[in-house]
Amino acid sequence: MKLSKWAKDKGITYCTALRWYHKGLIENSRQLETGTILVEPDSVKIKKQLRVCAYARVSSYERKACLDGQLERCVAFASAIGLSVDKTYKEIASGMNDNRRMFWNMIESSPTHIIVEHKDRLTRFGFNYLETLLQKLGCEIVVVNKDTENEADLMKDLISVITSFCCRLYGLRRGSKKAKKIKMELAKPDGNTENND
Repeated sequence: MKLSKWAKDKGITYCTALRWYHKGLIENSRQLETGTILVEPDSVKIKKQLRVCAYARVSSYERKACLDGQLERCVAFASAIGLSVDKTYKEIASGMNDNRRMFWNMIESSPTHIIVEHKDRLTRFGFNYLETLLQKLGCEIVVVNKDTENEADLMKDLISVITSFCCRLYGLRRGSKKAKKIKMELAKPDGNTENND
């Protein structure tokens, strides 16, 4: 079948199919001397192009020097298992922070593999949830050292948890006091909003 017909059947544009053909991503395809590209309809599989990322993270600026070492070890490990790292990401942030800019940039790049030195470098909590979700999206997390955790980073993250909960608790209390004050002012029969305390 012609590439144009194949593209239409797959629900993609001809330009996309042509680009895939030139990148070698469509198996069982060939170009005739006339320039027509033919694709075998029954046995067509799109080769998955690998996009491998390495991610390094530390919790504080004092440990910034460790980032390059983490990335070097991740890249060396990837090479040892036959993967070539396309892009590296490094970040200074808590493993509990869910607004990490470099982390989200990496996820949005649609990697097929994410290599981290330790699983807590990717996230402090919910690693299994993240791993399952990324598998559904066609991405595999490769952890170089599965059983080690840095105690200093763990303590920093624990402090972050406590600080976060305290801020939320104090915010709720302040909001509650404000609401109570407004209710009292609205309930005054003379309409006077001055505080007579």
